Amino acid sequence: MFNDKNSEKFPLNRRQALKWGLVAGVGAVGSALGVEALNRRSSSQVIIPPVQNTLSNAAVANPLAVLRDFDYGTVKQENGRTVREFRVEAHTSPIQLNKSTTFITWNLNGRVPGPTFRATEGDRIRVIFYNRAGHSHSLHFHGVHPPDMDGIKPVRNNTVMIYEFDAEPYGVHLYHCHIAPVTRHVGKGLYGMFIIDPPTPRPPADEMIMIMAGYDTNEDQKNELYAINGLPDYYMNHPIPIQQNQLIRLYILNLIEFDPVVTFHLHANMFKVFRTGRTLEPSEETDVITMGTAERHILEFSFRYPGKFMFHPHQDAIAEAGCMGLFEVVGNDKA
Repeated sequence: MFNDKNSEKFPLNRRQALKWGLVAGVGAVGSALGVEALNRRSSSQVIIPPVQNTLSNAAVANPLAVLRDFDYGTVKQENGRTVREFRVEAHTSPIQLNKSTTFITWNLNGRVPGPTFRATEGDRIRVIFYNRAGHSHSLHFHGVHPPDMDGIKPVRNNTVMIYEFDAEPYGVHLYHCHIAPVTRHVGKGLYGMFIIDPPTPRPPADEMIMIMAGYDTNEDQKNELYAINGLPDYYMNHPIPIQQNQLIRLYILNLIEFDPVVTFHLHANMFKVFRTGRTLEPSEETDVITMGTAERHILEFSFRYPGKFMFHPHQDAIAEAGCMGLFEVVGNDKA
């Protein structure tokens, strides 16, 4: 395993940079890299000019926006194949977890959790990763890919790495920084969900994601606060609106470090469990599921009655420290 103080050069030559648009027209994620600047550098590495980080708290943590935001990438056709290209930039930014606690995050595209990448099994995935967070970082994707795309080697600050692989197998996956100490890099916000849809789509539903995570605010290797989709207690203060009798498809991921296991409980209802999203038929129906760190599933349910219904881990200390929320079910007559 590599330490975040280590650094290595990675193969990204000028021809590749031109091919993937890193020299000009880089877009909103990264500033353009000049040809002359590339010529002055070694062909094995692209150096990114430093930029001033002006990300606001609202931009870094916005659980309501994260909830139903799926990034399908820029779709291209290359050699008869669908290629989904994603551009990801690592930053260092503060967020206000509550009235008394500010936390310095390492984040992706200015948000915690990072973007929810989505593709269909068999698509080609291309992730252009710009590291501007001040430390060496990487992106390790769960799923199947070649060893050189495994994301265990550090990407130096102000450099670029391109990860490219086939989207397989279908299911709910995740990605995260894999630089040691991995717990610290994940705990500071370098993680996200990666959904690969089956070739035959699942039935229509109101789809949303929830990623449970913890915050070690005093670096004692224990979590003082917990959150769903970035901010403690957000969904308690801002209930999630859903429609009565509407099928809800919840992609849920446990990325709480330090606590070896956590549960997810839904009040006044039952949900069908599609373990790791690797099946099209539910394996069970329950109202509480147990997950270790990095475990994830698809949960499907609908609410018969209108009103507010709570969801949370059944470890009460974790729930009461920020990892809980409410669904607000709107009756059909109020639509």
